[in-house]
Amino acid sequence: MARRAGRLPAPDPAPRAIIAVDGPAAAGKGTLARRLAAALGLPYLDTGLLYRAVGRRVLDAGADPRDATIAEAAARALVPEDLARADLRGPLADMAASAVAAIPAVRAALLDFQRDFGRAHGAVLDGRDIGTVVFPDAAAKLFVTASVAERARRRFLELAGRGVAADPAQVEAEIRDRDAQDANRPVAPLRPAADALQLDTTTLDADAAFAEALRLVRARLGA
Repeated sequence: MARRAGRLPAPDPAPRAIIAVDGPAAAGKGTLARRLAAALGLPYLDTGLLYRAVGRRVLDAGADPRDATIAEAAARALVPEDLARADLRGPLADMAASAVAAIPAVRAALLDFQRDFGRAHGAVLDGRDIGTVVFPDAAAKLFVTASVAERARRRFLELAGRGVAADPAQVEAEIRDRDAQDANRPVAPLRPAADALQLDTTTLDADAAFAEALRLVRARLGA
């Protein structure tokens, strides 16, 4: 039967597929996850924004992001508008996000939001514990990484592109500190899931990284 004129093709993956994209700061996972979502016909959620928004709420209150009571209250008070703030990126936001993400009560407060989002229609989600904690049964899992030097270079260029003055050595030191904090936190530490497909983007440009990520995910989905 001929396809009706103007009818859109079916989405690439099976309905409600969950794609988990994890990795350290500035590895390129956010860009990859957005492009994968578009290519696969799935919604996208940057889960890191949830923690960044919580961290910002704590900072707005003049409090320490490591304060569990205040951070949990900020997480439970989160509203969608918080995710659209213009100040959720940069070194201060990075460290605040990492601090609140280490608090079990904050993670518990945000876990249902993430799971409800993914289960509703399927999704591509990126973060640091999507494949290990949020969706351990995800249909496909990617762990995206790159060398510290390359990630620091990317972060420096990102900051410069936004007109934010930064010292390259300081940016690299902050990347190393964030890696250590994420890897050593007692709750949901950053690590690849046992069944994650690992993708090192150190020598890949954005298009090459996307092409390889899409190939890996399609292979895992059997598409």
